[in-house]
Amino acid sequence: MIEFHYKTDFALETEDKYVDWLKAVIDSEEGELSQIDYVFCSDEEVLEMNEKYLNHNTYTDILTFDYTEGKRVGGDIFISVDRVKENAKEFNTPFEEEMRRVMAHGVLHLFGFKDKSDLEVKTMRHKEDEKIKMFHVEH
Repeated sequence: MIEFHYKTDFALETEDKYVDWLKAVIDSEEGELSQIDYVFCSDEEVLEMNEKYLNHNTYTDILTFDYTEGKRVGGDIFISVDRVKENAKEFNTPFEEEMRRVMAHGVLHLFGFKDKSDLEVKTMRHKEDEKIKMFHVEH
């Protein structure tokens, strides 16, 4: 099951379409959906969790808590709507596309993809682009 929780004034317009897309993303990586909760919140909330759980004193667009067991994919994914808006401006991309990138990014973390080294970042970006393209495909 995929659920969305909103702690800001942001809300996905078509949750069903996002659920279908995210299930297709999981299928494309040969996973089985367990439970994924997306929590859309502010910079401050994500910063607070980043400090508390990861000892990082930095803003970030996403924090992923991975509960995946084998092929059963699950986790809590916290997304800073503030940071996604800033990133969209910085990278000159539509907000909706940047939000999809971050949402896909969280799922990719659940599959073990990382983004610390240059090679990992390159692989992650390629995978994100691949998954974003799947959004407009009817399933």
